[in-house]
Amino acid sequence: MKKCSWALSSPSEQRYHDLEWGVPVHDDRLLFEFLILEGAQAGLSWATILNKRVNYRNVFDDFDAEKVARYDEQKIGELLANPGIVRNKLKVRAAVSNARAFLQVKQEYGSFDAYIWQFVAGKTQHNAWENATDIPAATQTSELLSKNLKQRGFKFVGSTICYAFMQATGMVNDHTTDCFRHAEIKAKYS
Repeated sequence: MKKCSWALSSPSEQRYHDLEWGVPVHDDRLLFEFLILEGAQAGLSWATILNKRVNYRNVFDDFDAEKVARYDEQKIGELLANPGIVRNKLKVRAAVSNARAFLQVKQEYGSFDAYIWQFVAGKTQHNAWENATDIPAATQTSELLSKNLKQRGFKFVGSTICYAFMQATGMVNDHTTDCFRHAEIKAKYS
């Protein structure tokens, strides 16, 4: 079966591609996880983050936003000393402040899901890219999302990070048209 070219580099990337990438996510915990992981990826490869994902889940209390929002300086220090995650001070602190902003959005909208999916009118936007080189790094929608998140106090949510988040959580289907997952996702989530 043909797959997106980026998924062929390692078994972990293939599993992620085949099972998760582009599948619509409506669970707030998982949306928070992707928000933090995509921010952590900035300047790094997704493979690096994927290989650290289990460690992230362990040290970030399985991405329980309420727990992460309460992290103090001692906990931040422990995270920065943990080689199982990306030990970037700005990214770790952003995860904590993003948890607080995330909870505010949940309070305002009832769920983060209700907030985030409004940017695509509540349904997956199916693209038809023939080649991976055709896929944009950002779009007008990711620009709008980025701007809105930043106004709400989120960090590490630039337009490119937001677009990667949208791809990961199935807000957009960016599997190339020759990839077996493109048709599967389109058929199931149209």
